[in-house]
Amino acid sequence: MRWRHRRTGRDLDMKDYFAGIDIGSTMTKVVIMNEEIVASLIVATSPEQRKMANRVMEDALSMAKISFSEVRYLVATGYGRINVPFADKQITEISCHARGVHYWLPSVRTIIDIGGQDCKAIRVKDGRVTNFIMNDRCAAGSGRFIEVIADTLGVDLGDMGRLSLSARQPVRISSTCTVFAEHEVVAKLAEGAALPDIIAGIHEAMARRIHGMARRIKIERDVAITGGGAKNIGLVTVLQDIIGSPTTVPEEPLLTGAIGAALLGKEIAKKGSPTPGERAPLAEASFFD
Repeated sequence: MRWRHRRTGRDLDMKDYFAGIDIGSTMTKVVIMNEEIVASLIVATSPEQRKMANRVMEDALSMAKISFSEVRYLVATGYGRINVPFADKQITEISCHARGVHYWLPSVRTIIDIGGQDCKAIRVKDGRVTNFIMNDRCAAGSGRFIEVIADTLGVDLGDMGRLSLSARQPVRISSTCTVFAEHEVVAKLAEGAALPDIIAGIHEAMARRIHGMARRIKIERDVAITGGGAKNIGLVTVLQDIIGSPTTVPEEPLLTGAIGAALLGKEIAKKGSPTPGERAPLAEASFFD
C-alpha cells in the first residue's frame, strides 16, 4: 500500500512510522506505529515536561530501532501537549482517545476515560467524536480521588480494586468531595468498618459521580473504560453495574490517547505534511533554560 504526499511528492508506504505522545497530568505515554504498534512506553509525568518529552521520545525510538528522521509525522496530545516542541501538530486528547479506542474496539460508541486529574465521557461514531463532557475542576471521579483514599487507608493503590471485591457490606460514602470523603473514611474506620467495605463504598461513590456525568451525553453501547481508572477492577465492576450493561477495557487502557495521536498523524500525512527537515529537532529544552 502506498500513498502520494501531495506537497512533497514523496510516497508514503508501509515502512513509514508515525508517533503519538500523550502527556497526562500523572502519566506520559508514547507510541510509534507503522501498520502496527512497534514501540510503546508509559512513564510517570515529571515537572520539567519538555526535558521529559525529549527523553521518552528518544527511549521509544531506541525501542523501535529507528531514528527520529524516520518518523513521518508526530502528534502531541494530553494535558502537557504544548510542551512537545518537536511535534508536528497538537491535537486535543478527546479526539485522540476516540481514535485510539476505535483502533482496538471499533464497535464502541461511548468512552469513559478516568484519568489522574479528570474524567471524560466521549460519544463516538467510527472513531470520531460526536459529543463529550469533562470534569476537570474537582478530583472526585478521577484517579487522584482514589490515591487520596488509598493513602488515608494505608493501602497500596494497586490493591484497592482487588480488596473491594471481597466486601460483604459496602459502606455508604455520602460526600463526593475528596476532602469530606476522606473525613468520612476516617470516621468509618473509627466505627470499625472493614477495610474492603470502605473501599467498595468509595468505588461506588466515585462510580455514581462518573455515571451521573456520563449520562448527560446519553450513554450508548458499546461502552469502553480507559485511563488509569480502567486498571482498577473494583471501580470498573461497580461502574458496569451502575451503567447496567457490559463494559470493555482496551488491551492497554493508558495508551489509547497516544495511539489515537499516531493514527491521526498518519491521516494528516496522507493528505500532506511537512518534511522531516521542517520539524524541530529533538533537543533538551526546559522553561528554566
